[in-house]
Amino acid sequence: MRINLFWQLGLSVAALLLGVVAVLDLYAARLLQRQALAAADQRLTALSQIAVTRFPIDADLVPSTAPKNPASRAQLDAWVNWVKLSGTRATVIAADGTVLADSDSDFHTMENHAGRPEVIQALAEGAGESVRHSATLSEDLVYRAVRFPIPTGPPIVLRFAAPLEPIEATLGEIRRRLILATLLIFALGGLIALMFARNFSKRVDRLKELSERVAAGDFHTLPTDHSGDALAKLRGTLNATAQQLERTIGALQQERNRSAAILASMAEGVAVIDAQERLVFCNQAFRRIFRLGMAPADGRPMIELVREPELLTTVRRALSGAAPEAGELERGTVLRQSFRVTASPLQAGETGGAALVLHDITDLRRLERVRRDFVANVSHEFKTPLTAIQGFAETLLGGALEDQTNNRRFVEIIRTHAARLARLTDDLLELARIESGRIEIDRREVSIAEVAEVCAETTRPRIEHSDLQLELRIPEDLPHVSADPRRLREILQNLLDNATQYTPRGGRIWVEARVTTVAEAGKGAFSGVVVTVGDTGIGIPQSDQQRIFERFYRVDAARSREAGGTGLGLAITKHLVELHGGRIWVESEVGRGSQFHFSVPVAA
Repeated sequence: MRINLFWQLGLSVAALLLGVVAVLDLYAARLLQRQALAAADQRLTALSQIAVTRFPIDADLVPSTAPKNPASRAQLDAWVNWVKLSGTRATVIAADGTVLADSDSDFHTMENHAGRPEVIQALAEGAGESVRHSATLSEDLVYRAVRFPIPTGPPIVLRFAAPLEPIEATLGEIRRRLILATLLIFALGGLIALMFARNFSKRVDRLKELSERVAAGDFHTLPTDHSGDALAKLRGTLNATAQQLERTIGALQQERNRSAAILASMAEGVAVIDAQERLVFCNQAFRRIFRLGMAPADGRPMIELVREPELLTTVRRALSGAAPEAGELERGTVLRQSFRVTASPLQAGETGGAALVLHDITDLRRLERVRRDFVANVSHEFKTPLTAIQGFAETLLGGALEDQTNNRRFVEIIRTHAARLARLTDDLLELARIESGRIEIDRREVSIAEVAEVCAETTRPRIEHSDLQLELRIPEDLPHVSADPRRLREILQNLLDNATQYTPRGGRIWVEARVTTVAEAGKGAFSGVVVTVGDTGIGIPQSDQQRIFERFYRVDAARSREAGGTGLGLAITKHLVELHGGRIWVESEVGRGSQFHFSVPVAA
């Protein structure tokens, strides 16, 4: 079980204080005992000095026997009784250890005292002392023995003894008072120690809470501590550290957010792969390219996420080498996507990796294909009339000029193909000006009915020649539109020419207009006039309807060339409609005809 800092400090200080107080108590008790014994010894020494001067010297006193003279016996008894009056026991001992007299016991019954330590010391040194238990009185006594010379014989020993019971009683009282004082000191010291430990532990706990909060990301500092001790300095240091960490982490977070925003806004797919070919990081573009969704894929092997052998090969070459590797990747079946892949090795300590960048080059490849197709189509479109012109010119030069039957027909064919080349060149120049933005739209208030009448009159000879019917369905209250009159006539004329070209004899063509709200993808809704050119012609297959507005694209190439079409009319028409802020679309069914719709904004 863990004990908190408060109890650790409190119990440690209390134990230390208890140990110190116990040692002091023991030392004081022993010191008092020694002092009491020393005082008792000094008292016995002083008493012995006085008593020796009054000891009766009698010739009848012999070492081994009691005085035979009753007067001498009475002198010894009187002397020991006089000493007893001072509260001290007196004993006269012969040199051989025989007790000659005793103030507290019958000397006849007392054992030989030759082996007593104080007697031995007195006979040897002149004086002796000891503290021991008396077998005669069955109590502890302090002994003082003095050697006393006898002129007529061996010396005797005068021994004085004081009981320890009064000393012990005094020491016990002093010890009780000392213990009481010790307990009081211990209680007071323990209380002070607990208060110190409580204050100290609270300060340490606050520092601990600060460090835990900093570790958890909370950098609020503690109030300033003015105590000036080591903990106050530590608090100031931790506060400064927390503030510095907050500034550093804030800067890192801003940098990370900027980096994340940059990576998220990049159109290129970016990913980081470690040395074990696991995905460490990828941005949204990378997830979108490989359809990884928003679920975290970090840490999963690349082979589980990306089933593209070319990409994995490029990554492995970068991981095994020191130079960036590049390659190309194509994805998709119906809608093909092309990417340029760049894999650069990373060195991060002992563990390496690679940074993978995918550049979308789909539009570039599409433009390259469009350019190739455009060159091929232009070459093909130019080749047929040029071949015809060259062939018939060579025929004429070879002798057909004198052929009155065919020479004029050959010249007419040359002129027809030259005119086709001129139209093709004009259409190409027109399309180039439109796509480069060099055409300006002269917007005016234009009447759709007037434009439709002009275009109908222009088309009427071909209509009558092909035995077709043309009908105009323009409401009288139709509002004017904001458009360039010449460009609007060009749009409507192109659509009428196509309808005339692809409608069989006896068919029907109509032009109608209405006000409606047209929803354009990505542009919301707007109010405008929708013009429709319909026919009962051959129709357009569903698979071709999305491509008929491309340059040189023909549904029926043979018939279009026979009619002198360049394959650029609908492409020019689409660009002109979009320049006016509208859009064009087609509804068609094979064998039942087509309807081309285009929208123009209403004049304000």
